[in-house]
Amino acid sequence: MITNTKNLTVKEIEKRVSEIFIDELKLEDVTPETLDTEMHLMEELGIDSMDLITVVLVLKGEFAINIEEADYPKLTNIRLISEYIKEKMEHAGNTDRKVAN
Repeated sequence: MITNTKNLTVKEIEKRVSEIFIDELKLEDVTPETLDTEMHLMEELGIDSMDLITVVLVLKGEFAINIEEADYPKLTNIRLISEYIKEKMEHAGNTDRKVAN
């Protein structure tokens, strides 16, 4: 369990985001270590807009951030999503949020 998001690195966020994608999309034979964070989610992983919405809802709750629908097109891979989350957390000052692992 990560208890202090203040010091979370993008790599730590990537790992948690990967875990969420794997769990929510029920990806078989995939681990956070084997999931390519640069892979285009729609073109290469084959997720659709409903899958993305499902994951976004979980991410919003997990990291206590607001993800605007207008930003969805920017969220094309796990690395970009993780950088987006880090920026939102820093901007919002959500430094004391507990993140379950």
